[in-house]
Amino acid sequence: MKSGNRPLSPFLMYRPQFTSILSITHRLTGIALAAGTLLFTYWLTSASYGPEAFARAQALIGSVFGRLLLFGWTLALFYHLCNGIRHLAWDAGWGFELPRLKATGWVVIVVSITLTFLSWAAGYAVRGGA
Repeated sequence: MKSGNRPLSPFLMYRPQFTSILSITHRLTGIALAAGTLLFTYWLTSASYGPEAFARAQALIGSVFGRLLLFGWTLALFYHLCNGIRHLAWDAGWGFELPRLKATGWVVIVVSITLTFLSWAAGYAVRGGA
């Protein structure tokens, strides 16, 4: 069998485009949200197993690694939300022009990062900076 005549996958033939990267990121954030929800469920249900179990879960989530996971989960949540709103606009037939696609893509990125930092800053302000 000659390997020269075999078709190539599109991701090997084309340079990644901004919109395709945003689409892939939307799917990955959906997976991250599902995984983060499992961690959140573990934290909630640990309370029903007693103070020791909850203390272990709280120690995991309160650790540096746990906070990084929560930060990533928050970023995934806001990105998925903002990009979902963008998809709703597409469903209404708005925003398919190439300049608007790029502009709304950047809006999704900037707004999701901004909302993530604002929500974490508000959380720290409520907790007194601890």
